[in-house]
Amino acid sequence: MTDISGKTSNGFAYEGNYHPPSAGRVHWSVTFRHNGDFAGMRHGCVHGVQDTQPAALDEAVMRDIESAWTLAH
Repeated sequence: MTDISGKTSNGFAYEGNYHPPSAGRVHWSVTFRHNGDFAGMRHGCVHGVQDTQPAALDEAVMRDIESAWTLAH
């Protein structure tokens, strides 16, 4: 499992993790906070990453997290 954290474009911090690629996909799960208060949770899956390098994999997961959260709010 790999830990991941960041901040979305609409100001929500997140922390969570994702599992290494298996069958070309990565599953992730994060908790969101706004000003330190719990704001919600999301999980998702990124497909087509079987040959992706670790740094690019982090970026792909972070883009998917951003999309999952900002499109919902």
